[in-house]
Amino acid sequence: MAREVWQESAHNEAASAVFHLMQQLIDRYRVNRPVMPLVVAQAADAGAGPEIDTRVEQLVRQVHEANALRRVPVRLLDGAGATPYEAALDMVRTLSEKPWETRENTQYKNFAFPRSRLLGAIEQATATVVEQSGGNPSEVREERILEQLSRLRWRSGRPRGGRPHGATRWDALRQSVRPETFVGALFIALLSVLLGEIDWLLTALVAAAALIGLAVVGVASRAAPPLLWLRRASRWFATTSSLAASSTGYPSDGWSWFSPSGSWRVIRARAAAVAERVADAGAGDEHARQFHLELRVQALLEDLRHNYRPHSLDWRRSKRTVPPVVFLPRATQDNGGILLINAINNVRSRRSEVDPLLLLASLPASEIMRHTPPLPPERPGPGAPTGSSGARARYERWVDDLSLGQSPVAAATLAWVLRLPLSTEKLTHEHAHAQLVTHRVRRTWAWWVMSRATIAVAVVGSLLGAFLWAGHWRDTYCHGPLTDRNTDAIWQGPDGDRECVGVATAPEVLFARGNDLELNGAGKGITFERIEQAIREENDDIEAGDAYVTVVYAGPLTATGKDREATRKGLEELTGVYLQQRAVNKTVRRSVKLRVLTANGGEDMLRQLTAVRKIIEVARRDPTVVGVVGLGRNTQESERATKLLREAGLAVVNTTNSSSDLPREYPNYFGLAATDEEQTHALGLVARQIAKGLDRPYAIVLSREDRNGDLDRYTAEQRDAGRKMLQDAGFQPGKDVTYDLVGGASLNTPLTTICRAERVPDALYFAGRVEDVPTLMRGLSETTGCSDRRMTVFTGDDLTKGTFDDSTSIAANVTLYHSSLAPLDRGKNLGFYGDAYRTLRRLHPEGEVTALVSGRPAYEDDLFASGQTVISYSATAALYDAAARGDKRRSAAETWATLHTVDLNNMPTGTISFSRARSSVSDNVHGLNIVKVVRPGPSAERTLVCGKPAGVAPPLTAKDCKP
Repeated sequence: MAREVWQESAHNEAASAVFHLMQQLIDRYRVNRPVMPLVVAQAADAGAGPEIDTRVEQLVRQVHEANALRRVPVRLLDGAGATPYEAALDMVRTLSEKPWETRENTQYKNFAFPRSRLLGAIEQATATVVEQSGGNPSEVREERILEQLSRLRWRSGRPRGGRPHGATRWDALRQSVRPETFVGALFIALLSVLLGEIDWLLTALVAAAALIGLAVVGVASRAAPPLLWLRRASRWFATTSSLAASSTGYPSDGWSWFSPSGSWRVIRARAAAVAERVADAGAGDEHARQFHLELRVQALLEDLRHNYRPHSLDWRRSKRTVPPVVFLPRATQDNGGILLINAINNVRSRRSEVDPLLLLASLPASEIMRHTPPLPPERPGPGAPTGSSGARARYERWVDDLSLGQSPVAAATLAWVLRLPLSTEKLTHEHAHAQLVTHRVRRTWAWWVMSRATIAVAVVGSLLGAFLWAGHWRDTYCHGPLTDRNTDAIWQGPDGDRECVGVATAPEVLFARGNDLELNGAGKGITFERIEQAIREENDDIEAGDAYVTVVYAGPLTATGKDREATRKGLEELTGVYLQQRAVNKTVRRSVKLRVLTANGGEDMLRQLTAVRKIIEVARRDPTVVGVVGLGRNTQESERATKLLREAGLAVVNTTNSSSDLPREYPNYFGLAATDEEQTHALGLVARQIAKGLDRPYAIVLSREDRNGDLDRYTAEQRDAGRKMLQDAGFQPGKDVTYDLVGGASLNTPLTTICRAERVPDALYFAGRVEDVPTLMRGLSETTGCSDRRMTVFTGDDLTKGTFDDSTSIAANVTLYHSSLAPLDRGKNLGFYGDAYRTLRRLHPEGEVTALVSGRPAYEDDLFASGQTVISYSATAALYDAAARGDKRRSAAETWATLHTVDLNNMPTGTISFSRARSSVSDNVHGLNIVKVVRPGPSAERTLVCGKPAGVAPPLTAKDCKP
């Protein structure tokens, strides 16, 4: 319900009728926008006295008061001037140059009058030139007028007055949030946001561009005439037909958006013509005065029509639901009121354009509207019509007769004037005392949606949202600024232990940033961060026109804690990938270059599914991606990861994942490591011979629990393979024993159970990880029941990459057998190690790394001894060979198909081949060594029991593998 803002008794029956007519015209404007008349109220009796005229005048003032507080734009005019022309002109200027009464409480912002200001500028320029010429209009020249207009920038000066009545201290606040200040503050805020999110140089460029843009906008808004022809007022001035006769040398079609010079000629010609007529009007020429007044009225009506135009960006038509209303309490010939009404009527009739202006005027009974014939008598309807219904009926008939009233036949009539002759009886009949009420005009939904407050809230909300989203992106993506964020690598894990997981496709994403873990042996001084940076440098050296294929290495490149040693596997494997990339791009100089992207699967590859999904996203965008190297840890997610890559059409050349199931189930999986079945088969050759020397050999399988939070699948497969191996070797297997990983390998309770059992095992198959072996050895040397008993331990994990230097006790009674997935002594390409050493030496910060130990094979240096570097080098070489066979770049699908035919002979571990046609486990093509470790402590002695190179080779036999 709208709030009531005014209430008063009707002074008489005529006042009630006129009030309701005006309110219907105003309030219905929102619904159907009725045609607005020039309503003229006058006593019907020409001989009525001053008292009756006063009642008619009070009627107009009452309607004005009723609408002044309800957000209707109103203006009360009182003519003042030496002549009717000057008085009428003053009223037009008042409407276009001075604020309307509801400027502080309006539906929308104040009206703009650009066309009226343009004419005002011509008037000011003309007045200045006339004054300079001594008041002689004949000396007014076009050049002087245009020169003066240029000084005014073709804009009239805004009226300046004192502090308006009712102004408060809020004016200072309103002034502080004016558009210029707001835009400036917004610019500074956005600049601050950008400076915190992007590079300072880019920020400076953005700021410079913004300042240039603001300068251009300033020029466009102030510096006329350079852009004068583009202004809306100038377009009207150059195209309106009212001035066509005054500038026939430059017709209106000479104006064009795309013709500044032609448009400028039209504007100059018309400005000179108008200035001449204005000067003549000032000199008393009645024809010039009528022209000047009607041109001013036309500009006013055009401005008002434009303030209500539809399809504007600020939705002004939807916001302004009431028309502007002008009140003339007393319109006479002398005060210019009748002249103004005639001028508005003439302009409307000539142009036949509907504008929103509604006017209510009162005429003294003695005044006569020129060219206004007497109205026909009211047609009596059914029953005696009230004043309200009579006024409404007159309006309806006036609308019906409007087209006729504008026709040449009725040219003598004032077609847009709605006369309301008020009888003396109705003006004096006061017994009704009807209550007149007005309510505040509601602002529409468009005002709320497109208001300054809404826009300010939207801007502030956008800035706040930008800050929040920027924080969200920084917390989500490893490189997530407000602009240019990279979505290929994301943060995962709890705060404090989160890891950057995914693919490093942005220069800002370095998984090894700050990781100072160094290579072992001759690689001392070369950090993880330097290796990753070296790969980036090789990628950058590939020129735009070069043919290249992209290989993605996926491995454990980060650790959740501060123990950098947890990333050693990733460091050594990435080193092997880099060595192959360097050999292809710089040493051998193949025509198809090798580009490498790094993908982090998190510590122990516990987040490999996320990494694989990001790899697939990158591969969809980048057709040069041909496959994946790595994923060298068997977890519960390995099968799902391989399946996703298969569905994406990407092959996987695995490094150290020894799963026996993945090669059988997924055709896109190509592994370089001997499978669990192959390893336990070789260990079984040794175990069988040990079992023959024992009386009733007894063995137990010790393994990690399945639910340790490490998603370990390798342990479960090793446990099953080890149990079968012990059975086949002749051992009687006991009940399996498990241990958990709370705070590390918790082996105290399991070993107490094993060692203090009724029967202590002769052999123990340890289905755990290399990092748990030192704890196992220490426990076997300290736990009663095992410390004084000779025992054999078999383990499936490759212990070559682990040492026992941190063991506090020597398990002298234990003999350890383990497999080595990289038989470095079996390969024939011994030159690889020297080349690799020289390649890595250039990465040392001081230009020189520790020399390889002389007197022993290079592969025994700790730089290569773990085999991780060699295996990843071989895997990358195999994938590249399939992707660039015959120096032709192949797609991912072609690479997958070609991998089945890879046969690389001269590799550090033998021949790399992915032929799957093998009749038995013993007939495998993977390289393998069986190593015996005695006294697995600081003084451990390692002995090579047996082994075979990679590729087709005679299978191992018990004769080869003597314990």
